[in-house]
Amino acid sequence: MAVEDKVSDEKCNEEGKDWPQIVAVLSGCLSPLSSGLLIAWTSPFLLKITKDKENYDVTEDQGSYFALLSTVGICLLSPFVLSIPDTIGRKNTLLLTAIPHMATWVIKALSRNLYAIYFARFCVGFGDALQFSSLPMYLGEITTPRVRGVWGNGMICSLFLGQFLINVIGAYFTVQETALLCLTVPVVFLMTFSFMPESPYFYIMKKRDEEAKEALRRLRRVKDVEHEFDQLKSAVYRQMSESGTWTDLLKIRSNRRALIAAVFLRMAQLYSGLFAFAAFTQYIFEKSGGKVNSEISAMIYMGFAFVLFSSAAYFSNKLGRRNSFIISTSLASVLLTLEGVYFYIDRYQPEIDLEMFTWFPLVGMIIFVIVCSFGVVIIPTLMLGELFSVSVKAKGVCVVTTLFGLMTLFTNVLFYNINLYTGLCGPFFLFGVCTAVSAILSYYLVPETKGKTLEDIQLTLKQLN
Repeated sequence: MAVEDKVSDEKCNEEGKDWPQIVAVLSGCLSPLSSGLLIAWTSPFLLKITKDKENYDVTEDQGSYFALLSTVGICLLSPFVLSIPDTIGRKNTLLLTAIPHMATWVIKALSRNLYAIYFARFCVGFGDALQFSSLPMYLGEITTPRVRGVWGNGMICSLFLGQFLINVIGAYFTVQETALLCLTVPVVFLMTFSFMPESPYFYIMKKRDEEAKEALRRLRRVKDVEHEFDQLKSAVYRQMSESGTWTDLLKIRSNRRALIAAVFLRMAQLYSGLFAFAAFTQYIFEKSGGKVNSEISAMIYMGFAFVLFSSAAYFSNKLGRRNSFIISTSLASVLLTLEGVYFYIDRYQPEIDLEMFTWFPLVGMIIFVIVCSFGVVIIPTLMLGELFSVSVKAKGVCVVTTLFGLMTLFTNVLFYNINLYTGLCGPFFLFGVCTAVSAILSYYLVPETKGKTLEDIQLTLKQLN
């Protein structure tokens, strides 16, 4: 019996365990949970604040900037934070996100002034710039391919959990009560993530080999990490042997291929309408005129989103990254077009009776969430942490994050203004066409990374035409 136990222990020691990596992922994802609460804060509170003339003097046009200022913060601040993850580490950069997140909730709890709220919304962008520059790196670098395939979508799942929770909380609590309640999330994040290990990649980059080995021991729960450490060190040094300049992003084939894929995936995700829908969820359902209360509709929509996005990683891991994205965007384009047809008839063909179909805006959006869950939603964020070489990772992520902020800003403005002129049919038709185009381009622009180490992915990118 003792011999069997010894053999079992040696096997376990050799293979390692997954749960320490999963704990680190879950702890790190408390930061995007806080972001999700803040990003979708406009969904319940844009309507509440503009209607509350006793406590606020804010028009609907002024309130529309609440959803835009956070993305302005991302655009302006991303270039200034790009070197922070490589300077102080991925973990410490993530810990910094708690500061603007806490500041935002404190301002909203204490002030009813329009410009104070504007400043708070800008602070959201600062936190997100820090988070987007570090969390995809951290998740990609601390996990094995097996763990990353399932848990690498933790960031996007946490974002949507936050968006669901803020719609529930916002239905029952005031702005001030919500701010005090949500302030606990970044506080808990600080308390838990402080005890998580740093990325071994960062330690190797800084030639802190013993700390890198200790991080690997904590993440894998094995004593002997020499073989994996040697492999990581060889991969990191090979990738760092490239000069890592801005021009290398375009000059070196693998970097250029990674940048094109990462930017394309983010743009395809944005122009599916996902983030515009998150910012204006209750607004959409109120304007659609369905029989279900807009607050309840928003809760159902975001609740389904979180559950589906949390479970969808299993299917995307089976299908592969590229196939999942192609299938997801194809089906999403159909749903968006059908939603557009409904809103077009509702606005421009009043003689057609839609009484029997008032359920469709909500049901259609739920089906949209289902088809997006295994591709459009999780693949861009998951692959952002996989695609770039160590030498240009910070710069590549910075470019993608800055463009993401700019395009989110543009998309939200586009959604709001097209809706003013055409009604909801305009934005839905636009997103439907964009998503159909994305489905076609995915085949040519998205490499397959399923089951590959970060070094394997770099070698694959070098071999692509």
